[in-house]
Amino acid sequence: MSINYEHFSSLGIALVVSGPSGTGKTTVCEKLLQQNKNLHFSISCTTREPRKAEVNGEDYYFISVEEFKKRVENDEFLEYAEVHDNYYGTLKTEVTDRLKRGEDVLVDIDVQGMRQLRKAARGNDILEKYTSYVFIAPPSYTELEQRLRNRATDCESVVNRRMLNARKELKAWNDYEYLIINDEVDLAVSRLQSIITAVSIKTDRLNPVDEWPYV
Repeated sequence: MSINYEHFSSLGIALVVSGPSGTGKTTVCEKLLQQNKNLHFSISCTTREPRKAEVNGEDYYFISVEEFKKRVENDEFLEYAEVHDNYYGTLKTEVTDRLKRGEDVLVDIDVQGMRQLRKAARGNDILEKYTSYVFIAPPSYTELEQRLRNRATDCESVVNRRMLNARKELKAWNDYEYLIINDEVDLAVSRLQSIITAVSIKTDRLNPVDEWPYV
């Protein structure tokens, strides 16, 4: 009889990924999701308007400010924040429910959200034990600004604001467990995949067994 890691763990892992706008974080995460059938994207709620080609229920749950505030009152979020004059939040059902089903979850949130989620994880047996934190950074400020301008979706004032926010967010890189510099997308994806592999086989997240489970 052969064994695999399912003998030691029945829960999934949550990978919390942050990084300033323009780092290529979304592209890296999308490629990672394509390579992992058991990795599920945590869909956030937001009050901002959908961008071109974004789909409700796939990219975000696009809701009104009134509905968002009602969900806050009902304690439905693990974290939420106001960013660029809009609200964003991670639903508890998108993370903890999936972990309990043995699914891995990718949580794409900003620095504010990470800090809130990390605080919420303290004392929560599942989140505290099965969550890891990754920061994705650009190779330089010049490259970051170029990427933002190449989007051609934001006006000059928005680009400038995102650059100011990026300088603040980059100071938080060592609040995370892992740092990935996205100078080349496929390499960044490979590094992120390596983190998932390493975290999934850490002994401190595997269930103890009384004896070796094979004969």
